[in-house]
Amino acid sequence: MLRQLQSLRKKLHEIAEARGSLTDPAVLAISEEADQLIVALQQIQREEFAVSSTKREENK
Repeated sequence: MLRQLQSLRKKLHEIAEARGSLTDPAVLAISEEADQLIVALQQIQREEFAVSSTKREENK
């Protein structure tokens, strides 16, 4: 997922530069895709944190 996000960021910069606008529909579409991926990654991190916190509490 992180590689996919890095790829999207690179593509976002390239298209924004080529189109000369951050509000170009192609740029916005890639930005939205990247945002969705970021949200998914954050959810995974929250879940992993919750699991590790639970395990620490159980080991006390």
